[in-house]
Amino acid sequence: MNIDDRTPVLVGVATAAQRFDNPTEAKEAVGLMAEALAAAAGDAGNSGLLGRLDQVRVTKGTWGYTDPARWVADAAGAPQARSHLADVGILQTAVMGDTAAAIASGSADVVAVVGGEAKYRGLRAAITGIDAPDTDQGGAEPDDFVTPHGMIISRAEIDTGLVMATHHYAMIENARRFADGQTIEEHRAVVAGLWAGFARIAAANPDAWFREGLDATAIATPENGNRWLAWPYTKWHNSQWNVDQAAALIFCSAGTARALGISTDRWVFPWAAAESNHMVPVTERPELHRSPGFAHAGRALSDHLGMAPNEADHIDLYSCFPIAVRTQAREMDIDLGRDLTVTGGMTWAGGPLNNYVIQAAVKMAQVLRADPGSTGLVTSISGMITKQGASLWSAEPPAHPFANLDVSDAVAAELQPKPYRTGDGEQAEVVSYTVIWGREGPERAVAIGEFADGARTLLVSAAPAVMAAAVAGEFCGRGVVAGADGTFTPVD
Repeated sequence: MNIDDRTPVLVGVATAAQRFDNPTEAKEAVGLMAEALAAAAGDAGNSGLLGRLDQVRVTKGTWGYTDPARWVADAAGAPQARSHLADVGILQTAVMGDTAAAIASGSADVVAVVGGEAKYRGLRAAITGIDAPDTDQGGAEPDDFVTPHGMIISRAEIDTGLVMATHHYAMIENARRFADGQTIEEHRAVVAGLWAGFARIAAANPDAWFREGLDATAIATPENGNRWLAWPYTKWHNSQWNVDQAAALIFCSAGTARALGISTDRWVFPWAAAESNHMVPVTERPELHRSPGFAHAGRALSDHLGMAPNEADHIDLYSCFPIAVRTQAREMDIDLGRDLTVTGGMTWAGGPLNNYVIQAAVKMAQVLRADPGSTGLVTSISGMITKQGASLWSAEPPAHPFANLDVSDAVAAELQPKPYRTGDGEQAEVVSYTVIWGREGPERAVAIGEFADGARTLLVSAAPAVMAAAVAGEFCGRGVVAGADGTFTPVD
């Protein structure tokens, strides 16, 4: 291979998982991360990689570690490695893209990207009453801490109680149904069928957390523990984060890979990455069911590589909820009838917070190694389809140097937020809505309304008749009267 020495290459990949009923038998999250990193070096066939680490980059999870990368680096025997923590809200595409760019520029040579969760361990501790604390790092700080700018959720959304991703994605899903002109029954079948296809792939993935392979009927029907969360989503439409899973990627320069004698059958090349970090809250988006960020990211990749994302042989679309997959497919012109995941997705393979894309990258690397000459698309989302990322990979060397593309400015020029205000006795049209369930039943309907002047507002109703009507028939496009107290009353 005639490959420039500074070409970034992924040489080691691995996952780690556990499932113990007794939490004292389970490793905490940093222990799983360290296990995955050691296994990634073994996958590369050269444990000496760990001693040469320049950086260890960790994506923030639900845990409270202040400098997990330092813990993982020390466990790997790499005290010299610079520790890096990417906060929740930083795209995982960005973490991997920045890593590849640093290697290409020569500012780093061997870098590990690691993440993981042990929420199942924590769940079992809560259920059993057995104490299973995490390591207290005593306020240690990482060498680098990257945090997002701005808020993913608006103050109005927080004040209305829209703080769970399920609520936001359910409203985006309902807006898509209305835009597509589907009936509620047609839409339910489409979404459940899509998710059954993901379940089928997870059933064949030995690393998947849930391998039961549920069919569309079981996914769509709120029975056998599959309760409503936010209409039209049940539990089995939702990313499952109570998992003990970790993953690790080891990147280095092609020159270092050659010098260390790492076999080229281990090499996987990041061809390019594209991301948008322009943030508009769900309530203020002109079209809730669209995502210009993915359209621009897809075009940027195509312009750089001469290959559109939908031409990739293998695809893993970020899959926190069905509408996330459906939105990406629409914006990048990807056929929903093909396989859209290599893992089985975040409901079935497991959705460790802020780490799934690293898990998917491991699986994609394995798939690409086994299918020489093929290409793979891996995407990521932060927030409520708020930020968008996509990357293309292959075991074949790229025809163009690696590019880390930022399309945020182009997206900002197109995606102008709607103004927000409250109303008092004014009529508004429902842009989208959901009904939020508790364990005892429906609790409140939440609607995004648009006034005649184009301003948006958030409205709620706990009236049983309103909630029942909202799940029985289409509420998008209906007129409602906005009360000064933030409630709404249907016009008809």
